Amino acid sequence: MKKTLSIILIIIIIIFCINYNNIKNAVLKNIYKIDYSEYVEKYSKEYEVDKYLIYATIKAESNFNQYAKSSQGALGLMQLLYSTAEEVAPKAGINVTEYSIYDAEININLGTKLLSILLKKYENTGLALAAYNAGSGNVDNWLSKGTLKNDGSDLENIPFKETNNYVRKILRDYEIYLEIYNN
Repeated sequence: MKKTLSIILIIIIIIFCINYNNIKNAVLKNIYKIDYSEYVEKYSKEYEVDKYLIYATIKAESNFNQYAKSSQGALGLMQLLYSTAEEVAPKAGINVTEYSIYDAEININLGTKLLSILLKKYENTGLALAAYNAGSGNVDNWLSKGTLKNDGSDLENIPFKETNNYVRKILRDYEIYLEIYNN
C-alpha cells in the first residue's frame, strides 16, 4: 500500500513539474487580464502607447472595473477625473459627459490619449505615470527643484508616497504583462 501511494505521489509530482509553466501562466493570465482588448489594441496603435502599459495602468487604476469611482472622484477603467476628461476629449476628437466616462471605449480612448501626451512630454514612462497619478504640475515642480531627474533614473525620490508606490506597481506590472503575453 505504501509503495502504491509513493508511486502515485511521484507521478503527481512529475505531472505537476511538467505542467508547472502552463499552470503558472494560466494563474498569471487570470491575475493579469487583457480585458477590453478591442479598445486597448485600437487606441494603443492610434496613440502609439504600448498596449501592455495600458493594461498595467487599468489594472492599477480600477482592476478592470468599468464602473469604478475613487474617493477623489476619478471614474471608470482608467480613473479619469471629469475635469481631466474634458481637457483631453478635444485632443482625442470626442465629446465627453460625466456619464460617458464610464463607457469602456471612451474611458480607454481618453486615458490612453492622456498617457500618450504625458509620454511625449516627459519622454520617460516613470515620469509620465507619476504625472498621470499626481498631475503634470507636481512632476514639473519636482523636476525644476531637482527632486527628480529628467531621465527618470531616480523615481524612488517621488515625494508623494501614493504616487511613488503607484509608479513602482505599474512598472512592475508592465514587466509582468510583457513576460506573460509578449512571447
